[in-house]
Amino acid sequence: MAIVPKKLFLTKGVGRHKEHLSSFELALRSAGIAQYNLVHVSSIFPPGCKVITKTQGISLLTPGQIVYSVLTRNSTNEPNRLISASVGLAIPQDRRQYGYLSEHAAFGQNEKISGDYAEDLAATMLSSTLGIDLDIDKSFDEKKEIWKISGKIVRTANITQSAAGDKRGLWTTVIAAAVLITD
Repeated sequence: MAIVPKKLFLTKGVGRHKEHLSSFELALRSAGIAQYNLVHVSSIFPPGCKVITKTQGISLLTPGQIVYSVLTRNSTNEPNRLISASVGLAIPQDRRQYGYLSEHAAFGQNEKISGDYAEDLAATMLSSTLGIDLDIDKSFDEKKEIWKISGKIVRTANITQSAAGDKRGLWTTVIAAAVLITD
């Protein structure tokens, strides 16, 4: 029996706590996905999958359910240290083909930089499977223009959470996730 998700939603969150694990739990709660048993999967956007809103996605899930996700996280207990977690998305023009999701976690990158990097990573992975030749040294914007011209990538996006480490030294955890729905 093949399990191929038909829908996907993106979410993000941040949590702060004196315990590292508890800060992760609070980040999951912030993202609205703490009540599920998350199974980490690799980075393929399924053929024909539809991106839906977080509200729509959560309405299709049941607490305790095993849920597949592409999840990235980052943590620090260093005061004021900038952290980010991002999931990038690249969807091909031909929806019968698979696309890519990428995971990126960084220190010192704001939401825009981290998100652009994750989006670029997903699109670069998709480009290589579609035969689009990209110079890895080109800027994100230059590559984005090549994707548009090729007509083979219809959409790129990202979901990113960044935060500064708690000034009192509490653990700060950020997460970003693509949650896959199989029903």
